[in-house]
Amino acid sequence: MGINVQAATDLNRHLNLRGTGNFFNYSISNVNVSGVNVAGKVNFASAGLAVDYYPWPGHGFRLSPGVMLLNQNAISAIGVASTGTSLKLGSTKYYSEAATPMNLNAQLGLNTHPQTFSMTTGWGNMISRKGGHWAVPFEIGAAFTGVPTLGVNLTGYGCTVQSDASINGESCVNMTQNTTALANLATQVATYRKDLNPLQVYPIFSIGLSYNFRTR
Repeated sequence: MGINVQAATDLNRHLNLRGTGNFFNYSISNVNVSGVNVAGKVNFASAGLAVDYYPWPGHGFRLSPGVMLLNQNAISAIGVASTGTSLKLGSTKYYSEAATPMNLNAQLGLNTHPQTFSMTTGWGNMISRKGGHWAVPFEIGAAFTGVPTLGVNLTGYGCTVQSDASINGESCVNMTQNTTALANLATQVATYRKDLNPLQVYPIFSIGLSYNFRTR
């Protein structure tokens, strides 16, 4: 989920209350993928609360039910298809036209449920019951964020005959106005969304370094 910052306080020998925040931004550009010049962004931001239950206070093992109060995790990408590059939509293949090439814009949302429950387990106590300052907490689990959302827009002109792509031939159509092209795009997006259906939980994995200020 990106760079993780946490703060915790102990409630009793068995319980800690822990707040978490995560963020990560990354951008790429000018990446050629099968003739499509792609630029993309990863924007992660999330925050939540968890209760750490230590069955054996002297050991580091814990169970941590929690709630994600903020989830803005998303990935976006845009791509420009060079002349003659093909995109298959449904059962139809479209070739990018030279004068007005096809442009693809896609957004993947990992935040269908902006507020949701999480469950993790791990090892390491940020507030040592033995009086130490330093710890290396480890955590693994999942947040129940729901099936990712997917949006795809396609602009420009595509041709069903490859030789027409360089001469703006009769088979070239406006991808935002042609009803057949729009229907084929909708069919392809529906297939992608079906492939995403099993991904209803978001995996969580973290390891870090903590310091106990021992203020009480």
